[in-house]
Amino acid sequence: KVDLKTPKGTEIEKLEKKSLITYIYIGKPTKEYRAKMGTASQIQLNDAFASVDAIGEYVQQERDAMPERDKPFMKIDQDTQMGLVTDVKMKLREAWALNIVYSGGKRK
Repeated sequence: KVDLKTPKGTEIEKLEKKSLITYIYIGKPTKEYRAKMGTASQIQLNDAFASVDAIGEYVQQERDAMPERDKPFMKIDQDTQMGLVTDVKMKLREAWALNIVYSGGKRK
């Protein structure tokens, strides 16, 4: 539901167990959602838009659904303002989701 252009970097590592990752997408709404959501960056949890305050509960639900051995493991558009990213990171800390992996591509 959000457009994503992942940032490019030089220190990219491939994740071994992608199935353990919970995705929080942050970006501008796609064309079909702009009339309702506007053009500012939004947070998407699974298939729904959400507020920063919903992240703690979302993380807890995702963690509860994971096997116990996988619980220690959790995409942001390159044009997203860092203020929103910081708000998300703070909510993740409050939910004790401390391992954050940023998705990106190789810089040419």
